[in-house]
Amino acid sequence: MDPLWTGCFCLQCIREKEVGVVEDLGQFKRLVKEGPSCIVWPLQSVVGRLSLRVQQLDVLCETKTKDNVFIQVGVAVQYRVVTEAAYDAWYRLTSPTSQIQAYVFDVIRSTVPRMELDEAFESKDDIAGAVLEQLQSVMKDYGYAIVNTLVTDLAPDSKVKASMNEINAARRLKEAASHQAEADKVRQVKNAEAEAEARYLSGMGVARQRMAIVQGLQSSVAEFSQEVEGATPKDVMDILLLSQYFDTLSTVGANSLILEHDPATVAKLQRQVGVSFLRDGSGKDLLS
Repeated sequence: MDPLWTGCFCLQCIREKEVGVVEDLGQFKRLVKEGPSCIVWPLQSVVGRLSLRVQQLDVLCETKTKDNVFIQVGVAVQYRVVTEAAYDAWYRLTSPTSQIQAYVFDVIRSTVPRMELDEAFESKDDIAGAVLEQLQSVMKDYGYAIVNTLVTDLAPDSKVKASMNEINAARRLKEAASHQAEADKVRQVKNAEAEAEARYLSGMGVARQRMAIVQGLQSSVAEFSQEVEGATPKDVMDILLLSQYFDTLSTVGANSLILEHDPATVAKLQRQVGVSFLRDGSGKDLLS
């Protein structure tokens, strides 16, 4: 062995899901995978370690929409180092996160200004797809694979949010008022229909009641005339009218009302009712 050789073998351990970059006197030597690896120290050294796990970069970009509303767009970029291209990932980019952020800004500020605010909220997947397509085509040359991009937030100014909420609230109040008016209309129509039906049924009941009264009177007059010899239908009607008159007085008296009573009034009422009910329009006596 050369007596000037003062180097020694050194054991380096690389963690799981990592790759180490080994240099020999400042020059790239090789990549070492997870596990123990021997290097010649101090000629060689592990100058860096790259994680192979999926990482996430959160980017917040301010831009404006087609209708001149400034919004904050939050984008989450999920990426990882390609094992076979770890050399490019380590040596070709000084700051991969800054590179990714710059491309996200470029895509967001060229896509969102072509959309109105409502359209931007509806097209979050389109925005995320445009960012993903751009990053995948660019970052693969630098040893990075873009797993996915997500638009996590679209935040306009607080005043714009308040106005949007007011517009939505006014629209909902208008719809509620329309439904309330329609309900009131249906309620009124149903009440009118119920009242008309009630009046119709009440009229039917009154008509049937009067019909029953008339039939009862007819039956009573006929039976009384047959049972009492010499009694005429007119005599029977006089007795019925007199009994109805006394029933009326009894009902009115039950309500603490004071009425003057004259027997002549009964006779006069009897004559008037008899003339009205027992003669037709031509003046002919209906009971004769």
